[in-house]
Amino acid sequence: MSLAPQLADGQRAQVFIGGPAHNQPTLLFETDELQIEAPNWSLDGKTLYLNGNGHLWALDVTNPESGLRQIHYDGLPELNNDHVLDPDGDHIFLSANDGHIYRAALSGGAVERVSQDDGMWHFLHGVSPDGKRLAYVELKEFGDPGKLAVWPVSGGVVTRPDTGPRHIDGPEWSPDGEWIYFNTEGFTTAAGHAQLARINETTSTLERLTSSETVDWFPHLSPDNRSAVYISFPAGTLGHPPNLNVDVVVVSPEDWSTPVQRYPLFGGQGTINVNSWSPDSSRFAFVAYPIN
Repeated sequence: MSLAPQLADGQRAQVFIGGPAHNQPTLLFETDELQIEAPNWSLDGKTLYLNGNGHLWALDVTNPESGLRQIHYDGLPELNNDHVLDPDGDHIFLSANDGHIYRAALSGGAVERVSQDDGMWHFLHGVSPDGKRLAYVELKEFGDPGKLAVWPVSGGVVTRPDTGPRHIDGPEWSPDGEWIYFNTEGFTTAAGHAQLARINETTSTLERLTSSETVDWFPHLSPDNRSAVYISFPAGTLGHPPNLNVDVVVVSPEDWSTPVQRYPLFGGQGTINVNSWSPDSSRFAFVAYPIN
């Protein structure tokens, strides 16, 4: 049985392009045939990579009318929406619904499992700028609070920076590799009230970035470290569910409390789970799921 999410009757998946200078986002592509999620932008600026129906798909940014192209892999389990490009520009790290992380070429073919067989679930979100380490959310059982874990791609000891006892998600490195950004429920006692934070691996310094009434998830910094984007859920939201009225919020990393742009949409899960900034830092991709 497939675990991949499916569009409801009358629902569409719409890929938009936004950015610091985009007062209104631009619709790049839409489909009512497949629930595509979580775009990554290729390092050459030409392609978006998205998951859908348990597979990886490519979308030509310069010619979106050509549609989605499936990338075929050998023996890869069904994918979820946690996937991140390798900094080499030719490979991608993929989280699968068997709980493991795989590395594969963007051209398809053979895959290599890189997560250890430790009885844990591994939900990938970040790759270090040098491509040598992965930041992921570690779970023993669903319902347990997710923990930040860092794993060397070539193997070695897992480190677990102390972010507190409550659930965290979405960990990814800053472009300079000094900080890991994430969302955490650790700043309040309200159930599910995630806020944005970062931790310095060297000093273990933990900083809160947002103090809002909304439930804030998935901070993504632009490659030039001059812009950031995250998704804001309504107050009281538990987790990061689909099919809600949410905001995609653009800010400066120097001031997370003042929106540069705010895009309201119907979406949530799948909208912007992973970093989707273009290599020139001028724009990013996200997905909405309107229902007629």
